[in-house]
Order: sequence, then C-alpha cells, then structure tokens
Amino acid sequence: MPVAELGTVDADLPEPAYQQLAGILTRRILAGEWRTGPLPSVKALQQDYGIGRDTVLHALRLLRDGGLIFTVSKRGSYVSPSR
Repeated sequence: MPVAELGTVDADLPEPAYQQLAGILTRRILAGEWRTGPLPSVKALQQDYGIGRDTVLHALRLLRDGGLIFTVSKRGSYVSPSR
C-alpha cells in the first residue's frame, strides 16, 4: 500500500517524511478537502502527523512547486484554483 494511502507519516519507511506528508496532503486535496479556506496551519500539521516544522514546510514547498497549492504570507496555504 502506498504511503499516501496510510494517512500517517512513518519514520521507519525509506521514503522521507516530507515526501510522505506531501503524498498524504495531495491525496486529501484531490479527494476534495479544503475546497474553501486554507489548509491546516504548519503547527496543526506538525501536531497531527508528529513531525517537525521543517518537514511540513518542505512538503508544502513540494506541493507549491507542483502547482497544487499557493501560499499567502501570514494567511496560509490554499488549494490552487485550477484544482
């Protein structure tokens, strides 16, 4: 089963935690979560998945670079309108 289907970040897997989180968030976005409003905050994602701030930021950067989300300074990250 691919990591993104598990819904958790597992430090014992060979896939880096930031890639696991990016996969999980991508799956949730494509499933229709967060159609309106921002994604959960960095702090909320840290707590939900038991990972560090840099890991969350790296995962969000992957999604942003892929065009799936955009980030507004001091407002949060949002699903791109083209989704």
